[in-house]
Amino acid sequence: MVAVANAGYRAVAIDFRGYGLSEKPAEPEKATFTDLIDDVVALLDTLGVNKAYLVGKDFGGLLVNLIAALHPNRVSGIVTLGAPFTLPSPSAVPAQYLPKGFYVMRWLEPGRAEADFGRFDVKTVIKNIYILFSGSELPAAADDQEIMDLVDPSTPLPPWFSEEDLSVYASLYEKHGFSFAMQIPYRNLGVDLGITDAKVTAPALLVMGEQDYVLNIPGIEDYIKSGQVKYFVPDLDTIFVEEGNHFIQEKLPKLVNDHIIKFLNKHSN
Repeated sequence: MVAVANAGYRAVAIDFRGYGLSEKPAEPEKATFTDLIDDVVALLDTLGVNKAYLVGKDFGGLLVNLIAALHPNRVSGIVTLGAPFTLPSPSAVPAQYLPKGFYVMRWLEPGRAEADFGRFDVKTVIKNIYILFSGSELPAAADDQEIMDLVDPSTPLPPWFSEEDLSVYASLYEKHGFSFAMQIPYRNLGVDLGITDAKVTAPALLVMGEQDYVLNIPGIEDYIKSGQVKYFVPDLDTIFVEEGNHFIQEKLPKLVNDHIIKFLNKHSN
């Protein structure tokens, strides 16, 4: 946000409902991606912003793509990090091609992640997630394991993620816990939103780390590199960063900022 603002743009960040400092819905188990899409549009209305560039990481990128497809008149362009265009649907999680203990499959089960995480304090859960998802291997547990068991307690934090970072992130999850973060995105990935022939017509940039485990999800790397993703996002530029991982914006902030600002400058003039 600071880098973009210093480049002359107005930067706004949102804590989605159920996340961070925002309130959790009264019935979080009924929440869907549509609620979060509507929240972003309502925020633009409240701020008096007609059109904006949207930037999203991972499932935030999924939402950015959906907003651009459903509300093209409100989106000037999009930048997504760590995940290509995906449409929530019953086929969005191809269980037959994934390891049995793949984390997404585990977290789809109501209560399973909550029970797993509940064995630890919030800080330890966040630490484990950063360690686990920084690697290039698919996080998958054996039959006698839960996802948190995949991390050796003696493993240090990645060098680019500080104890201060960890404390701030943990404090935000202490407000609501993890149940809403499981509801959206994981338990809604297979819910059909009723969208047919979704396309993002706005200019788009996808930044992927070559060490991102997402590229090892069956079919994903080919989907991006073969250009199949351009069926949904025709005006897409993709940048692969050799040393980048799933947390590319935290590991390599200056590089990611430079790519975002270059994209904004190119399409704002």
